[in-house]
Amino acid sequence: MKLFEELKNYSAYLNKNPFHLNLGVNLEEYGDLEKKIIRDKQYAVNPDWQGLDPLSAELDDLIRLHYLITSRKVTTILELGVGKSTLVSDHALEQNKSNYGDFVNKNLRRSNPFECHSIDNNKEWIEATKSNNPFIKNVTFHHCPCNVTTFNGRICTLYDNFPNICPDLIYIDGPDQFSPIGNIRGISTNHPDRLPMSADVLTFEHFLLPGTLIVVDGRTANARFLKANLQRDWDYNYSEEYDQHFFELKESPLGIYNKRQIEFCLGSN
Repeated sequence: MKLFEELKNYSAYLNKNPFHLNLGVNLEEYGDLEKKIIRDKQYAVNPDWQGLDPLSAELDDLIRLHYLITSRKVTTILELGVGKSTLVSDHALEQNKSNYGDFVNKNLRRSNPFECHSIDNNKEWIEATKSNNPFIKNVTFHHCPCNVTTFNGRICTLYDNFPNICPDLIYIDGPDQFSPIGNIRGISTNHPDRLPMSADVLTFEHFLLPGTLIVVDGRTANARFLKANLQRDWDYNYSEEYDQHFFELKESPLGIYNKRQIEFCLGSN
């Protein structure tokens, strides 16, 4: 995939960017960095799991996330769902801040430079993540209740109390399907055979800047819902190998500051 054409060697990348140390991962015990972890078929659809029993790290996904943040010189991240990706985003943003902080502050119009705003509807999980990882520097956590609602008459979920930021990377790995509150005519996501269906991005799509990248981790039904409802000029790619979906806003720049950001982060082409 073109987004990762320069990511040739996962082991070499992790050796240069050892974020796994923040995750407490022993590489000798982990094994092949590019392997996909196959979990029990009921694990992700167990209503008794409330986020306090976190999934083990999937380093292939996390290496790609870290690479996207650093290679695209991302300044502001919006993350739906607190998790291992939160720690990786923090690590990658710290590197970007060190490498590009002066240029960004002097030349780009970015009001939340080198910040990750991570939202979750589980307050206990947020507090556990904060207390277990005191080294976090660049993440603002937001406790946002999540409700079953509609978007253009389609049943979906939306977070409340959303952070008022303009991200250049959005990472969607939440909410889970059991925690959104309520139903519409008896229909909700709270069933093992239902699927997560976040519509948050659709509600502020027209505020996003050209050059923005959305990454949906798994959640194929949700990604297809977004694809069917997004209205702007998004370049969409799905990797079956990675089980990830990528939406890149390929419109022409909105003005001189957006153009300057695109050229700095993504190149003149």
